[in-house]
Amino acid sequence: MSPPDLSQSRIIDAEFAAAAATHVQLLPPQYPEVAFAGRSNVGKSTLMNAIMGRRKLVRTSSTPGCTRTVSFFHAVTADKSHLMLVDLPGYGFAQRSKAERKGWASLIEDYLLTRPTLRAVVLLVDARRDLQSDDLELVELLKTSHNDNRPAVGVALVATKLDQVPSSQRATRLRVLRQQAHQKVSGLSALDQPVVQTFWQELHRTWLAAPLVGADSADAGT
Repeated sequence: MSPPDLSQSRIIDAEFAAAAATHVQLLPPQYPEVAFAGRSNVGKSTLMNAIMGRRKLVRTSSTPGCTRTVSFFHAVTADKSHLMLVDLPGYGFAQRSKAERKGWASLIEDYLLTRPTLRAVVLLVDARRDLQSDDLELVELLKTSHNDNRPAVGVALVATKLDQVPSSQRATRLRVLRQQAHQKVSGLSALDQPVVQTFWQELHRTWLAAPLVGADSADAGT
């Protein structure tokens, strides 16, 4: 039996679809979704741009807390399947108001726990630092996210900014993060496009390739 052709998961077209600051602004569920989460300024936008092969589709900023909405990006792969890549607001930015942080927390938690088309979450952490309590709480939340409307959500941990860690220390940092998370942690630099694409292909094959079950839209996942 020949191995699957992972090149079919390569994204050939992508565009911004919508941004939601409230529950009612969320797009209706249609296509399989993968969300990107992590602390502010950890590199979510940069990694998403690298995966989609676009330089500036997802807005990047050196200012922590720039992303203030749940942003949806519609992508089409080489095998003509449709997906949504979802950029979640970064957490852990203290300068936001308490009311703003509370509102976003409710929106993001509801999205993560109830979104029927959510298939996987890519949680980004800084390779130079240990996992924070926010990171571990999100991992635990996702482990309990199974419900009657969808299968368990996959969790892929990615250590970003690995290029900023001395090469002699990279294996040690990844080992420490794996021990803290109790699961696999992939080390990535968005500058290493072949490694980014290999990560995406494996993520797609594991969590996104199967058609949605019970989706509202007749063309979901096609």
